[in-house]
Order: sequence, then structure tokens, then C-alpha cells
Amino acid sequence: MLEYQLYCFAQSGNAYRAALMLNLIGADWQPVYVDFFKGGETRTPKYRAEVNEMGEVPVLAHGTRKLSQSAVILTYLAERAGRFKPDGEDARLEALRWIIFDNQKVNGFLGPYRFLKNFARPAGDPAVLAFLKGRIDGNLGIVDQRLAKAPFMLGNQPTIVDISLAGYLYYPAEEFGFDIAAQFKNIGAWRDRMQALPGWAHPYDLMPGHPLKL
Repeated sequence: MLEYQLYCFAQSGNAYRAALMLNLIGADWQPVYVDFFKGGETRTPKYRAEVNEMGEVPVLAHGTRKLSQSAVILTYLAERAGRFKPDGEDARLEALRWIIFDNQKVNGFLGPYRFLKNFARPAGDPAVLAFLKGRIDGNLGIVDQRLAKAPFMLGNQPTIVDISLAGYLYYPAEEFGFDIAAQFKNIGAWRDRMQALPGWAHPYDLMPGHPLKL
């Protein structure tokens, strides 16, 4: 068995953060497929008792530990690997600030928007989608302005903030109905820089469960 196991599925941007981090640090890891859509695995008593009481992915298994929440996983792996780690107290606090913003307002809106547009049955209410799209545009605009100042979110080097932000930003434009990279030029350039990092891989190549048949 490899050192790390990641409970995940290909459509989860939250899980993609953890999978991408594992790949970027060159970890010995393997994905454990979670049947979220057809099997409703995360909602089963067994999953909640044995894997994650919150009923979510990702979950990183490392030895006797099972860690959930992508920010916790990214921090844990950065500490162990000594890579993508914010340098110093000010940088750690700034990283936390942007990761919370990302989780709540960037990928925190992109994830539900994409789910309602592609996977929900019935599809999401157009009024709800319009509301989410408005918030997405505003919040991505904030990130785009930040990335006008430096190549990466905290400066000249990528950190766990950038890996967190990557969560939903590489899924196909047709799944959103708009092209993030075309609409937000600085985010588009940042995506190219992230994609050039050794170990980068697309979420559909990194995790099992694609293509999805509903």
C-alpha cells in the first residue's frame, strides 16, 4: 500500500485540491474512489462512521490518521513536505485569509453553481444560478486584481493558497457556461503558470470517476 490514500472522485474540486497537492510534492499516493453520485456513498452510515462523519470528500488517510477538509490536508502536506508552505507568521496568516475567502466565496460559489448546472436533477432554478453567477463574477474579480500584482497569490512563488484556488478552475468551460480564463485574464495567466509546475495534472486525469454517467 502506498503512503497516502485519498478518498475522492473526479468531479470534486475540493478533492482536486488535495490530489493536486499530493502530485505536486511527488507523494506516494493512490486515490480511493467514492461513489458520490450513483451510490450516495458519502451519505451512508458506514462512510460516516469509518471515513468522515461530515459525509464529505476529500479525506486523506495517512497511517492511522484520516484528515478531512481540504485546507487541513493542504496544511498537513505542506508541513510534512516542506513545500508550498507560507514562509513566516505574516505569510501564514495571509494564506489563511485567502484560503478562507476561496473556500467561502470563490470555489464556495463555483462548486454549487457547477453542480446545479450539470449534475442536479432537476437542474438548478435559473434565478438561483443567476444569483450565484453574480457572486462568482465579483469574487473572481477580486482574485483577478490580486493576481495583477504578482505571479501567485502570495508573491513570486506558489503556495497552498494557489493550490486551494485551483479547486474548480480547471474544469471545462462548458460545465460552467462561461470561460473563466477568457473573462479574467490574470487568472488565465496564473492557470498557465500553475499548469507548468512539475506534477500538475487535470482533475479528470488525477482522480477516478470520469466520465460520469448519471
